[in-house]
Amino acid sequence: MTARDASLDNLTNRARRGLPACLACAILVIASSRVSAQTAASPPAWTFEASANTYVLPDDRNYVQPTIAADRGWLHLDLRVNYEDLDTGAIRFGYNFSGGDTFEWAVTPVLGGVFGQTDGVAPGYTGSLSWRRLEFYSEGEYVFDAHDSADNFLYNWSELTFAPADWFRVGLVTERTRAYASDREIQRGLLVGVSYKNFQTTTYVFNPDDSKPIVVFSVAFSF
Repeated sequence: MTARDASLDNLTNRARRGLPACLACAILVIASSRVSAQTAASPPAWTFEASANTYVLPDDRNYVQPTIAADRGWLHLDLRVNYEDLDTGAIRFGYNFSGGDTFEWAVTPVLGGVFGQTDGVAPGYTGSLSWRRLEFYSEGEYVFDAHDSADNFLYNWSELTFAPADWFRVGLVTERTRAYASDREIQRGLLVGVSYKNFQTTTYVFNPDDSKPIVVFSVAFSF
């Protein structure tokens, strides 16, 4: 065997010995790519929020308005009681849209069914617009009463808030509802809210210029 043949045999043996390592590396790269692809294609996780607003009314029945909401990617679902009317429930579903960088926005058109003391169909929306520590939030719906079109009603709740700290916010709030009686068509007020991790509590004072303002205590927990 010549020196050249011996050199070729050595190179061949080295290549054979290195082949398993190369195959192992290739398998790891392919497996990693598949895992990454599966992770990217996996559906988004569910998120939930439970909240309750306690209304303290000077000339009417006090009541609690609970809401349970669930979101998964574009899908939004919620169930709420005593929002459209007392002793009335609503089930709604919607489609989530969001975007923005400097100005962050989110809009969810919704469609719901209302049943109980008030029955009907309620198309509506929820939406928010944020810039730095300012945020505008609004939700509304128009209830088409199933029994009498004269009872159709436009509901709205809107907030404009400023957060001097991540855990603290203050602002203005308005509400239009027929769940309780009031001399004013639109209730106007102030709000103060604090939060800790996934828990948030807010106090609203509507019509603070009245001798007997309406007070709402809100608690919310997300998970």
